[in-house]
Amino acid sequence: MDLSNLKPAAGAKTKSFRKGRGNGSGNGKTAGYGTKGQKARSGAPRPGFEGGQMPLYRRLPKRGFKNYNRKQIVAIDVAYLNRFEDGAEVTAEALRDAGIVKNSRDGIKILGGGELTKKLTVKASAFSAGAKEKIEKLGGTCEVI
Repeated sequence: MDLSNLKPAAGAKTKSFRKGRGNGSGNGKTAGYGTKGQKARSGAPRPGFEGGQMPLYRRLPKRGFKNYNRKQIVAIDVAYLNRFEDGAEVTAEALRDAGIVKNSRDGIKILGGGELTKKLTVKASAFSAGAKEKIEKLGGTCEVI
């Protein structure tokens, strides 16, 4: 390895491209737009324009409603909580560390699926009625955060 072998990383250098700066620039006259035609002129059609034909995005049916402000709640059955030791405090971080949840997103809801055999203090965004009943039946507590 010496100075004669050095070169920039792939993709780091791009050739400058200055449109329409004279024939000496290698890109003068038509500036890369070719000769005549609709795409050579200013005000060429917008992306998705199909020459007056009804565009694809208008031909396809649209159904329902997408709420972009929705909350993405991760649901977990009570049975997964058996991985924790008796008397442990279960939080979103603890669930992530145990590998039960990858990403807690906007919150975690504990559902009543399966059986629970340990007394736990569970802190989550929401609990189903069945899950709350199973946790409290064993002397544990449910805390909504």
